[in-house]
Amino acid sequence: MLPLYITSGEPAGIGPDICLSLADRIDERPLVVLADLEMLRQRAQQLKLLVELIEYTGQTTSSEKGQLYVEHVPLKEPVVLGQLNSHNAAYVLEQLRRSAEYAMSGKSVGVATAPVQKSVINDAGIHFSGHTEYYQEFAGVARVVMMLATKTLRVALATTHLPLRAVADAITPERLHQVIDILIHDLKSKFKIEHPHILVCGLNPHAGEGGYLGVEEIEVINPVLESYRAQGINMSLSLPADTLFTPENLTDADAVLAMYHDQGLPVLKSQGFGEAINITLGLPFIRTSVDHGTALSLAGTGLAKSSSLHVAVDLALDLARQ
Repeated sequence: MLPLYITSGEPAGIGPDICLSLADRIDERPLVVLADLEMLRQRAQQLKLLVELIEYTGQTTSSEKGQLYVEHVPLKEPVVLGQLNSHNAAYVLEQLRRSAEYAMSGKSVGVATAPVQKSVINDAGIHFSGHTEYYQEFAGVARVVMMLATKTLRVALATTHLPLRAVADAITPERLHQVIDILIHDLKSKFKIEHPHILVCGLNPHAGEGGYLGVEEIEVINPVLESYRAQGINMSLSLPADTLFTPENLTDADAVLAMYHDQGLPVLKSQGFGEAINITLGLPFIRTSVDHGTALSLAGTGLAKSSSLHVAVDLALDLARQ
C-alpha cells in the first residue's frame, strides 16, 4: 500500500496543527506527514494533544488511531508561533520537493498540501508563486489547471495567480484550449464523469454586453468554446459571471470555468469555506490541498479548523482508489 504524503506547510502557521488532527483518522492507506519531528512534538504539547509520532521508514501498514507517521524534514531554525522566518523557507520547499519526487517516482499515490506563505519564500530570495506552479514546473508539464471544489460545486481557473491588469492579455486561444483540454480529460479520467457539462464565465461584465463592455468574448473566448461545442462537448458559450452562479444554472453543471482567480473562487468559498479543497488538474499524479491560508494568528491556539485538510485527504484517497 503506497502512502499518501501530506506536507505540513509553513511551520509558523496552522499547517502543523491541522496535520496533527490526522492522528484521529483510521485509513487503509498510510498517511505520512512531511515535517520536523521535534517541531510537531512541541506543537502537540502546546495543543495538549496525545499523539504518538512515528518516524516513517517505509512501513506499508496503516496507523492506529492516535498515531501519526512522520517523515522527518529538519528545520533550519526554531519556530516562533505566528512569526514568519525566511530562514525556514528552504524547509517548506523541501517538503514540496520530496512530495513531488515521491509521487513522480511511484513511491506514493500523491500528495495533499497544507498552506504555505508565499511572501516569506520570496523574502528569502526564492521566486515562488504557489504550490500549483511549483508542481507544474517539477512535473515538466506545459499547463496545469487549478480547480477548487465543494460537495456541490467545482470551479476551474483559466488563469491563477496573476495581477488583474495582466489577465486579459493572458486569455489567449492557446491557453483556453490547453485549460479546457485538461479540464475535460480529468473530469472524465479522475472524476469518472463520462459526459461533463461545463459552464464558462465571460471575462468582462455581462460577458462583454455584445462588445460594448469588451471584445474578448467575441474575438477570443467564444470561438474557442464553439470549437468544443462542434465536437459534441456539453459546454456553454461565455456567460455573465454575476448570474452564472445561480442555483438554477448550476443544477446540472459538473464544473464552472472562471477566467481569473477572484471571479469564481469567492463564490465557491462563500458556499463552503473550510469544506472546500484545491485540486491541481493536469499533473501526472494526484495533488489536493486546503482552501485556506496559514492563519498565523491561530497557530498553536487550538482554534484552527482542520476540516478542509480532511476533505482534501479524503478526495486524494478516493482518486487513488479509482
